[in-house]
Amino acid sequence: MIFNSLAFVYFFIIVTTLFFFTPQKLRWALLLAASCVFYMYFIPVYILILGFTIGIDYLAGIFIAKSSGRKRKTWLICSLIANTGVLAFFKYFNFLNSNLTALLGLIDYKNPIPLLNILLPIGLSFHTFQAMSYTIEVYRGNQQPEKHFGIYALYVMFYPQLVAGPIERPQNILHQFHEDKFFDYDRITEGLKTMLWGFVKKLVVADRLALYVNAVYGNAEHHSGVTLIVATFFFIVQIYCDFSGYSDIAIGAAKVMGYNLMINFKRPFFSKNIQEVWQRWHISLTTWFRDYLYFPLGGSRKGIAITIRNLLIVFAISGLWHGAGWTFIIWGLLNGIVLALEAVFNPVLKRANKLLGFTKNFVRTVFTIALFVLMGIFFRSQTLEQAVYIFKSIIHLKPGRLFLGEPPITFAYYILALIVLFGAEYFEEYHPKIKLIRNNNTVIRYSGYLLIIVLLIVTGVFNGADFIYFQF
Repeated sequence: MIFNSLAFVYFFIIVTTLFFFTPQKLRWALLLAASCVFYMYFIPVYILILGFTIGIDYLAGIFIAKSSGRKRKTWLICSLIANTGVLAFFKYFNFLNSNLTALLGLIDYKNPIPLLNILLPIGLSFHTFQAMSYTIEVYRGNQQPEKHFGIYALYVMFYPQLVAGPIERPQNILHQFHEDKFFDYDRITEGLKTMLWGFVKKLVVADRLALYVNAVYGNAEHHSGVTLIVATFFFIVQIYCDFSGYSDIAIGAAKVMGYNLMINFKRPFFSKNIQEVWQRWHISLTTWFRDYLYFPLGGSRKGIAITIRNLLIVFAISGLWHGAGWTFIIWGLLNGIVLALEAVFNPVLKRANKLLGFTKNFVRTVFTIALFVLMGIFFRSQTLEQAVYIFKSIIHLKPGRLFLGEPPITFAYYILALIVLFGAEYFEEYHPKIKLIRNNNTVIRYSGYLLIIVLLIVTGVFNGADFIYFQF
């Protein structure tokens, strides 16, 4: 079930209403049942895979806490192997097998292992990482094992963030499922407002820009440098609004019922360097890699050479997490390389900031986003050949058909979408006291509601498009 569907509207209203009429002690059962329905709306049989890993991790958490010495590590390893094994089979088997076929072809040997005709279980990367964080935290002694199987299953399957995050930690969410939740008008309206802004991001911005991006990238060889760079910029905004819009809807839906999920995005287009981008973009994933991979590797504590190595490892794996393809791996490595360069030249960059004076923030932000957009070419391209072609076309920067044969009003909708997004985020970043739908003044607040409704009706795209991160 996708958030931008009529089915979800009915689902949300029914589940939320039942939630507040259900006795406190049974609410976990209602939410778990609702989460199963939500997940089975896609491919019902895949819930068996989720049940398999949930069962293993539940037992692993208990046995880790009861054991000592090598036995604790053995149970942790069993849990990690089960989770990563399922992820590797469904997400990376065909990718690895295709590369093996190519390598064997160099020596004229036919690979006897066939490709598998399997679909990736939706949200597999997200709930796998959330499950692994549980057993790791129990192993580290930061989290007591959850004895209630239903509560643990709900921790993995909680429907708002089941398929695309935020990737929660057990310390933040598990205890909330044991707490009593009460009807709170202010909290409910705040949650609904957060959901509303998420729908604006998805329907007015992401899905609107997707029309242009898909048209250009679907026929990249027929477009020039200017058109391709515009489409790439639109894509970065599209994927941001698509994913952060999902996160907003998830956070808002959970808040309506009284559950607090972590913030996943903090206006990354106002970042001053790539490091700051990743402190603001998909925060639940970047902090996951930081805590469970980057720090265990040594982080930045063992000199610049080890820091560079760790950054490249983490971001190469991050790229692979996003997709089973070389374009994603290269995209991750490029981000790692830029972060490594920022670490090496940090003293020089600080001196350059002083020379830029009062314009430094604007210049640094423009340069950072331009760099992030260019690296995004690899993220969006279907093949390495397409990515190289697009880079070459952008370097030549020949003028092209920005309107793509569409009426000018269509392109005006794209610009309007950008104005709405960046205008709202500018005030949130630099003037947070200036509010629209959260304003205490009734006239201003309801004017904001009316404006959003008009935006949704006039420029919203109601084609039921999937969220991009479902494929990851």
